[in-house]
Amino acid sequence: MTRPQTPLPGGPPLAAPGAAGPVPAGPAAPEPAGPATVRRHNRGLVLGAVADAAASRAAIAARTGLTRGTVSSLVDDLLADGMLVELEAPRGGRGRPANPLQLNPSGPGGVGLEIGVDDVAACVADLTGAVRVARRVPSDHRHRDPADGLARAAGLVAEVVAESGLTIAEVRVALPGVVTPAGVLQRAPNLPRWQDVGVAELLRAALHRDVPVTAANEADLAALAELWSGRGLRDMLFVSGGVGVGAGVLLDGRLFRGAGGRAGELGHVVVDPAGRSCTCGGTGCLETVAGVAALLRAANVSDVDSLVRGPGPALDVAGSALGVALAGAVNLLDVPAVVLGGVYARLGDALVERVAAALRSRVLVRPPVRVLSAALGRDAALQGAALGVVRDLVGS
Repeated sequence: MTRPQTPLPGGPPLAAPGAAGPVPAGPAAPEPAGPATVRRHNRGLVLGAVADAAASRAAIAARTGLTRGTVSSLVDDLLADGMLVELEAPRGGRGRPANPLQLNPSGPGGVGLEIGVDDVAACVADLTGAVRVARRVPSDHRHRDPADGLARAAGLVAEVVAESGLTIAEVRVALPGVVTPAGVLQRAPNLPRWQDVGVAELLRAALHRDVPVTAANEADLAALAELWSGRGLRDMLFVSGGVGVGAGVLLDGRLFRGAGGRAGELGHVVVDPAGRSCTCGGTGCLETVAGVAALLRAANVSDVDSLVRGPGPALDVAGSALGVALAGAVNLLDVPAVVLGGVYARLGDALVERVAAALRSRVLVRPPVRVLSAALGRDAALQGAALGVVRDLVGS
């Protein structure tokens, strides 16, 4: 796995075996690093070196600058913790062959959970980043008590964890709204009953297991997944199209969340001042024109699958509205790429071409802004959540 510079959202990550972890924000004066802190940091270096490529103890020492004795001691600990496995040495070379080490695919894993407006999804990723199990089921959360949705989510987590057979280090939840570092969903315009809901705390209780739970905005997690997909997009706007429309902003490989964690509320940029009323209380917001409900009306169909098969005029409607909203953001932030996720990714190249044309006519920068469909499609946020846990574990 490659190593990004991006701090993960959603509160302090798990102090996992080998994870160095980010330094908590706050006014406290820095303290000298003690032996335990140094050892945690060095465990992270070892895990990160192995995550980049399978390596022997000697190779890890060379990559990290640690002494071979220190590496050997750390490796023994990580083998005992189930974080690493030692493979048989290759045969046929000169001298004493070295046993390569790799991340243990049967070691602790991460759970990604996505609670949407009308569905819930969960997946489990192992230490190598491979998704072992993934499942998505309908679950209407618009007007039902949050406790119902959280119970459904906890049940789905239990199912995928049991099927994966892995020990779980953390559950990370993708949510369609403004999420505090403590995992509280402050506001979600399309979930009117989910206001100031302590999702992380309530879900941990519903899971009935001693596992940390964190939460973050779904578009932010999707943007991170896109960053980690290997396409080399370190500066971009990730646009998540669904019932609402959200965006994740990456600048120089770092997630930009804004002073209050509210950056990326693209769906509430006004594109038609004389348009429909929005769930946020405004009028003519982007999601009233290019959200799923609006696109279904434009295509005169009743479900998303039918929309994808025959979008008709919905393509022009979405392309024009997204072009207006994104042009302002691109002109302000000077990002070279826009990635379309969620239902927009399912609409494919036809929508990509319309958005690109709209941006060419409205954006000042040259060369033209790249417009791409999301590499992970509708599961970008889900996988971003699970992979974020794994990347914290291995310190990458």
